[in-house]
Amino acid sequence: METKDPNYSEDPNHIEDPNKPSKPVEHDYAKHEEDPGPSPQAVEEYNSNGAGPVLKWILPVIVLILLVYWFIIRK
Repeated sequence: METKDPNYSEDPNHIEDPNKPSKPVEHDYAKHEEDPGPSPQAVEEYNSNGAGPVLKWILPVIVLILLVYWFIIRK
């Protein structure tokens, strides 16, 4: 079963402290193979196809349409 809880782990002994700083970007995976940090590609990847740019334009249009409906068509 999938969960959306970021602190969820299959390992019952795994404990993640939210006050602990995140791990630095990994540069030598072989040296830290047991407990590696995130890869540089995962941290620096540019996301041009994300939902942010789309929502930036869609939400104001939806709000404008709803305002027109509320003030003009509803009467």
